[in-house]
Amino acid sequence: MKTKTFKNKILVRVDKGEELVESLTKIVKDNKIKLGTISGIGATDKVKVGLFNVETKEYYSNELTGNYEINPLYGNITTQDGETYLHLHINVADENHNSFGGHLNHAHISATFEGVIDIIDGEVDRKFDEEVGLNLLEM
Repeated sequence: MKTKTFKNKILVRVDKGEELVESLTKIVKDNKIKLGTISGIGATDKVKVGLFNVETKEYYSNELTGNYEINPLYGNITTQDGETYLHLHINVADENHNSFGGHLNHAHISATFEGVIDIIDGEVDRKFDEEVGLNLLEM
């Protein structure tokens, strides 16, 4: 993984064999980012995506293996109880152009991931909302 900083933006490259969520979390922590957004594209050969069922308040996840293009990943950076909190969604497409997406749990990079972290000066925390069943932005 490599990064290059330009004022309030960090250009990110995650390399083949690295785990994407782990790599992004490390970059955010190492740079002490409390608030921002993440976007990017790349390729994965193993990705786990989830969907939150609002009725049961449970996540359902599926792991996909094979050749997939990441097109794209979007997410935000906040904190919860003083800890880094990444909320990431991903869309991937297979060789037949079938598209799959959802909440990103993990992704193994098969070629590269190229992304941008846009840093926002500030901090927004999250708090668990019993009614919804999710960690919501506290504003």
